[in-house]
Order: sequence, then C-alpha cells, then structure tokens
Amino acid sequence: MDEKNLDQSNFLGEKFEANRTHLRAVAYRMLGSTSEVDDAVQETWLRLSRSDTSAVENLGGWLTTVVARVCLDMLRARKSRREEPMGPHVPEPAAVEDAGDTEMADSVGAALLVVLETLAPAERLAFVLHDMFAVPFEEIAPIVGRTPAAARQLASRARRRVQGTPPARDADFSRQKKIVDAFLAASRGGDFEGLLAVLDPEIVFRADQAAQRLGALAEIRGAEAVAQTFKGRAQGAKPALVDGSMALAVVLGGQLRIVLRLTITGDRISAVEAVADAERIGGFDVEVL
Repeated sequence: MDEKNLDQSNFLGEKFEANRTHLRAVAYRMLGSTSEVDDAVQETWLRLSRSDTSAVENLGGWLTTVVARVCLDMLRARKSRREEPMGPHVPEPAAVEDAGDTEMADSVGAALLVVLETLAPAERLAFVLHDMFAVPFEEIAPIVGRTPAAARQLASRARRRVQGTPPARDADFSRQKKIVDAFLAASRGGDFEGLLAVLDPEIVFRADQAAQRLGALAEIRGAEAVAQTFKGRAQGAKPALVDGSMALAVVLGGQLRIVLRLTITGDRISAVEAVADAERIGGFDVEVL
C-alpha cells in the first residue's frame, strides 16, 4: 500500500472509530441484540473500506445510513427465517456482561425493545432513525424505498404502537381503501372504463424477475396498457397493508405468492410493483384486510 493510500486508510479508520459508539447505538436500537450489533458495525466498516467517500461531505451521516441499511437487511432476513432473537419476556441484552453494552441496554429499556420487536422492519427503521436520532425523512426514504411522506407514515405508525396507542389507520386510509376496492371490482368485472377511472394516466407497472417468470411483463406504462393488463383479472387478489402501505396480496393455496405494492397519488393509482420473489415477500410485514 503506497503512502497516499495508507494515509487515506488511517483517516477513514480514525473517522470510523470516532463514530463507532454512535453506530453501535443505532444498530442496537434496530436489532436489540449485542451480538448482531457487532456484526452490523463490522459490515459497515467493510463497506466503508471498499467505498470511495472522497465526495462525501458528512461521513457521520453516510455511516449512519450504511449501518441502517445493514440492519434493515438483517431484520428482513431474520423475519424471513421467522427467527426470534429476543426471548418472550427478557431481551437478550439484559444478560450482557460488558459495561458499555449494559449501559447501552439500560439507556433503551427492555420494555421499549420488546415493543420495537413487534414493528415491521421498515417501521422500526423509520422510527429509530427519526425519533431517536433525528434523521430527516428525506434521508430515511431512500433506505426503505419510499417517498418522504410514506417514510413519515411508517414512523407515525411505529410511534403510536410504541406509545401504546392502537395502530389506528391513517387519516387517508379509507380513501385509499376505496380506490383499491374500486380497482379490484373493475379488474374482476372486466370494466375497462372503471379501471381507467382509478389509474393515473402516467401509471407505471413494474415486475421483479420472479413475477416475470410467472408471465408478467417487466414494465408497462400508461393507464390504457395497464388497464388492459388487469382487465378480467385479480381474481385472487385481496387488499392488504404491506409494511404499512396499501397493496394487494395474491394468496394461492393458502400461501402468499405475489404482492402488488401500490403508490396512490391523489385519487388514482400511479405505480404498481409486482413482487413474487419469496425472499423479499418473506421480509414484508403483510396484513390482509
């Protein structure tokens, strides 16, 4: 390693160590497990060492984003394996012997950790980053693949659950549910005009590779083309909340096979994403309505 690269490596190492305590705090609130915290922080360092950060103005913010992405992937993987790292009564960290970890556990509280475990991965991330670390929703949104407004809704739902308030529907839930119900009725009934009435003229439909193998096109643009695709279909689809956002769930043989994630703008559906990849679906928090 030449002197320039060595200096850069030493600089990054110093910056990382300066942020290590913060990164562990973020990871702990995301994962609730000190052993997984170490894995997440180590993976963050590996990603830093492999990345060109010369144009990064706020390295601390960059590292926070990276550790959040790592933790989100770990939560989704945990959910897909149906793992329960925390016991039914006492969170794992309560038994740690390291003084720093004990202090970190005490600062969060076992009761809060138990509640956080009930949240969907995306809800937990939005709540932890915004409410506990003051990360703006504009920065949270790309991590969870949502708009800032949708990220705000995720945090709001999480906040209500943390505060012990029943997970009431968002103010516009009824409006969105009516749009979805109208879409399903028109699709099942072969009502082309009814479909056009609830589809944005510039709607974009996209399908992942698994959905494409089931016969879906990779991309369809425009209300007429999308309406033609769904005309007379959606027989097995049901309204659902996926990670707290409106969607359609296709259940076949008692198993969730396809998720249609919807973006609703105003009174119309402006985007549809068909997800059939089993691993991705396993990481979703799905509530069939």
